[in-house]
Amino acid sequence: MSDINLVDLTPQTETKDINVLPGAVAKLREILTARNLSEHGLRVFVSGGGCSGMQYGMAIEKGPSEFDTVVQQGRIRVFADPTSMMYLSGATIDYVDNLMGGGFRIENPNAVSSCGCGHSFRTTGQPAPAASGGGCGCH
Repeated sequence: MSDINLVDLTPQTETKDINVLPGAVAKLREILTARNLSEHGLRVFVSGGGCSGMQYGMAIEKGPSEFDTVVQQGRIRVFADPTSMMYLSGATIDYVDNLMGGGFRIENPNAVSSCGCGHSFRTTGQPAPAASGGGCGCH
C-alpha cells in the first residue's frame, strides 16, 4: 500500500498546493534515510535570478517556518514559504533519472517560459531578461 494519500495526483484536480509525485517521494525518503534525517523535510523556494528571471531552490530542513505551506505525503513533508507559494501554486515535483543525470524536476503551471535546464523560469508580468548570448547560463 502506498503512503501517498494526502494529495490527489489525478490530472483533473486543481490544487493550490504543491503535488509531489511518487518518484520524488521515494527519492526524498531515500535521501533522508541515508542521512538519518527522518524528521526533516524538503524546502522548495523561489528566488530572483537565473537566466529566465526567477529560479528554483531546494534544501533539507528540520521543519516548517511559521507561515509555510506544508504538503505531507506519508512521512515525507515539503515546505514552501508564502512568497514562493505565489509562484509554485499547483506545481508538481518529480524525480527523474535518465542518461543525462538525475534530479528533482518542477513542472510549474505558472511559468510562461523556462530555462533549458529547467532551473529558472518567468511568469506572466515579469519582463523578459536581457539576451545572454544564447544557451543556458544556469550551470
